[in-house]
Amino acid sequence: MERYNRQIILPEIGKDGQEKLKQAKVLLVGVGGLGAPIALYLTGAGVGTIGLMDGDVVDTSNLQRQILYKEQEVGMPKAETARKHLLELNSEVCIKAYNFRLTDKNAHDIIKDYDIIIDGCDNFATRYLINDTCKDLGKIYIYGAIRAFDGQVAVFNHPKGKCTYRTLYPNEEEMLSMPAPPKGVMGVTPGIIGCMEAMEALKIIAGFGEPLIDKLWTIDLKSMQSYIISL
Repeated sequence: MERYNRQIILPEIGKDGQEKLKQAKVLLVGVGGLGAPIALYLTGAGVGTIGLMDGDVVDTSNLQRQILYKEQEVGMPKAETARKHLLELNSEVCIKAYNFRLTDKNAHDIIKDYDIIIDGCDNFATRYLINDTCKDLGKIYIYGAIRAFDGQVAVFNHPKGKCTYRTLYPNEEEMLSMPAPPKGVMGVTPGIIGCMEAMEALKIIAGFGEPLIDKLWTIDLKSMQSYIISL
């Protein structure tokens, strides 16, 4: 009660909502710029089981935006390093580290154990894999993407919705053949989009508000203009 008091006193959460958070199982695919704030806020909120999947190690160039990591951790596996920090934040949460990438060989076996899959990755191929596996297994997919000063978030494969990631980008072959976008990004961009993804997860788990089901939220941080587009 003391730890989660500021949430429990919200009528949208209450004791029942906090219990739902405790029972929830969420998998983060990617624990970088997007995944770091998602992981921190879900851990702080008391989500019961959180999976962290990332095959990369911490790089100096990550430190500008990936707020879970420190200089002395350069070269260490991201997933395991993130797990250590998150347990220091909230030892009541069960945190599982997967120090490898999501592939078509392991996706089914890992995703089946979670309720919600959150996108913290940076490539189209992985997103199509998450989407298709979630659709096959009946799991909710929270999508987020960033570029420079822009970002977008949506909820796919929800029982109350009709849309999947393929609704937004139906031509997989065309998307996979596109040249890699520029890697420039302001550090706060993934922080803001990651927080939005975390909020969508909390709304879905605790059952309040209006999740972005069949909707795409976009924001231009240079002008602070945002839109919700019906899919």
